[in-house]
Amino acid sequence: MTNQSDLKKLAAQMAGSMNSFNDIKDFQKQLMQYFINTALEAEMEDHLGYPKHEKTDKSNKRNGHTEKTVRSDTGDFEISAPRDRDSSFEPTLVRKHQSCISGLDDKIISSLQA
Repeated sequence: MTNQSDLKKLAAQMAGSMNSFNDIKDFQKQLMQYFINTALEAEMEDHLGYPKHEKTDKSNKRNGHTEKTVRSDTGDFEISAPRDRDSSFEPTLVRKHQSCISGLDDKIISSLQA
């Protein structure tokens, strides 16, 4: 988990490149997009039981990604949801066919502060 000191350092580093509130919102959207994509990859790794790029003899393997636009409190952004060959992967963070993730911002922020 990220501690308060790390968050303060990141905020200080980013403050130098932020010239407007829109810059802050854009950064927040990019951070949210990166977080969700990383979390979905971790969910897929857990589902399949092996990390990305590892050779395995299991029949169910990764099968590309599905690009989709999701709406959040931060605004609309694109995510890349991983797929598996059996179509048995059911992500929990952003479910299949889910296009709105309202309230996710607060959940992520609270998890970073824990």
